[in-house]
Amino acid sequence: MRFLEKTSLARGYDWITIILVITITAIGFAAIYSVDLSKGSELVYVPNQFISFILGFIALLVLGRMHSTVFFASAKWIYILAVLLLILVLFFGVNIRGTTGWFRILGFSFQPSEFAKFALIVWLGWWITRQGRGFEKWQFIVSSGFVTFLLVCLVLLQPDLGSAAVLISIWFGLLFLTRTKKMHIIILLGTVVISFVLGWTFLFKDYQKERLMTFFDPSRDPLGSGYNVIQSGIAIGSGGFLGRGLGFGSQSQLHFLPEAQTDFVFSVIAEELGFVGVLLVLGLFFALILRLIWLASECRDDFSTFFILGVAVLFLVQIIVNVGAATGILPVTGVTLPFLSYGGSSLIINFMLVGIVQSVIRSLNLSSSFEF
Repeated sequence: MRFLEKTSLARGYDWITIILVITITAIGFAAIYSVDLSKGSELVYVPNQFISFILGFIALLVLGRMHSTVFFASAKWIYILAVLLLILVLFFGVNIRGTTGWFRILGFSFQPSEFAKFALIVWLGWWITRQGRGFEKWQFIVSSGFVTFLLVCLVLLQPDLGSAAVLISIWFGLLFLTRTKKMHIIILLGTVVISFVLGWTFLFKDYQKERLMTFFDPSRDPLGSGYNVIQSGIAIGSGGFLGRGLGFGSQSQLHFLPEAQTDFVFSVIAEELGFVGVLLVLGLFFALILRLIWLASECRDDFSTFFILGVAVLFLVQIIVNVGAATGILPVTGVTLPFLSYGGSSLIINFMLVGIVQSVIRSLNLSSSFEF
């Protein structure tokens, strides 16, 4: 690490966080490459993912060199842009697997719901700071809830249940971390349950309902909606301790595992790298979350603290939802595994978030310590 501290370009970044996310991304490339091998001699996913990685890493470096006050001052405009993109995609977006949630530009796809997660974290960090620690007031809960549920409703119209659940989780997570009154949280949870019932009745599509029903009993449709979960379980179980070897997983290579490069990339890792690979991936994620929590605890202002905590909540929720779906513990909702799953929008946005974390660290001079 010493050589990094001596170069002016590298000075000030928290290289522990950066090295962790790059290592996780590298493992993701290995898994995506393995899936690509099963498609034929020509690589399909790896080139696009590599371009997204380069763009994301450049964004990380650029955003990391900006002062954190820039993002605080721009929070409202970032949120407004997210709302506009979510509205426009409903009219001009491309429909993929029943969801109108992508813009297709020059052969590349962009998913506004990923940007919405980014925008919500920035806005909530700004709004929490504006409250002056008045977190016990209903005004704070209602106002932040309204802003969150506007994004949620627009995402549900696509429909994208997974991203909507992640947005709600970010809001709930930061409410909990601001130490909002427990009774308020209970009332909110009751509201969410009622909203879910209404959503089930009026908003959810048949395939989304089927996914949830199959979650409780995958065998009810083993060749349909339950097929993915069953094949994922077979892949994870067949990996053993050391795995079958990269490119030698029967479930992924023989196309028994649908969406292996996105929703079930964890299953590919489990099958081909085994229990050791799973431990490595989960250990790296655990270290990343701990690092973000430590950085947040060292911050001296609310925006910096709650922005970094928001990023930690986002990563943690997506890890739990994706791994839970792959192992059959949670429904399959299409939520990506941070830095591992194939998807340009997700990868770039995640690197942008880490970039703003670097901005906060540089602005507060927190990067002088390289210890956990």
